[in-house]
Amino acid sequence: MDVKNAINATLVALAIASVAPTAYAGAIHDANLFTTTLAANDDGSTGLVNLGFTANLNSTNYTQTYVNNNGNITFDNPLGQFTPTAISNGGFGPIIAPFFADVDTRGAGSSLVSYGTGTIGGMNVFGVNYIDVGVFNQLSIYNSFQMILTDRSDINAGDFDIQFNYDSIAWDSGQASGGNSNGVGGTSALAGYWTSDSSNATLTGSLVNDAFLDGGANALISNSLNSNVLGQYNFQVRSGSVVDPGPIPVPEPTSLALLGIGLAGLGVMRRRKVS
Repeated sequence: MDVKNAINATLVALAIASVAPTAYAGAIHDANLFTTTLAANDDGSTGLVNLGFTANLNSTNYTQTYVNNNGNITFDNPLGQFTPTAISNGGFGPIIAPFFADVDTRGAGSSLVSYGTGTIGGMNVFGVNYIDVGVFNQLSIYNSFQMILTDRSDINAGDFDIQFNYDSIAWDSGQASGGNSNGVGGTSALAGYWTSDSSNATLTGSLVNDAFLDGGANALISNSLNSNVLGQYNFQVRSGSVVDPGPIPVPEPTSLALLGIGLAGLGVMRRRKVS
């Protein structure tokens, strides 16, 4: 794992005041369902954890995944990268990323990332809660989002659904990614998935300053995909690939759409940081 360059202490001192957690919006599904916690950390990951079912990704069957603190899960290796980069080139292997950015749960006001298996509507699910999680370097600003994978072996072996749920997005970049003491600026968050070279996409607003924030041009809480619940985005993985979601119902012209972003050439300066 990279160790990051020192962040100016004065920026930390200027961090905005802690905001009390609010009630979760309709998009967050049972925030208490997934209860195994990843200890407070910066850029950490779990070891392999059980999905509770088999997921077919590009003709490879997976029964386990790595839960990464920085807003994503990966299947071949844990991922400690903190500054998001394009996922369209497949460099991370299969990845599902509701909010790839520099989550830091060490601050006194941050909750921990939690994960686990369960059932919803009689179907096996695996989920990860990133609820009231902070941003590097221990800034008192918090995001709340969730990822749920649902076993759909009732359709075909290995099929599953992906759901991203968002309640509040107040920051989109850490200070080691060029963000400021308000958790914005620099290289901003990315949301999307990669299952193969022909099955990958990111949400419009990925890597765009302020776009995903509440009130932003592509605010995650104000739009939806294959759902009538604002802040909820649904995808179907069938025979190892994500089904084309088709037209995206959104309330505003600037709302979210799926876009495969070819940013393999994007140059991102990866900084070193001291915890």
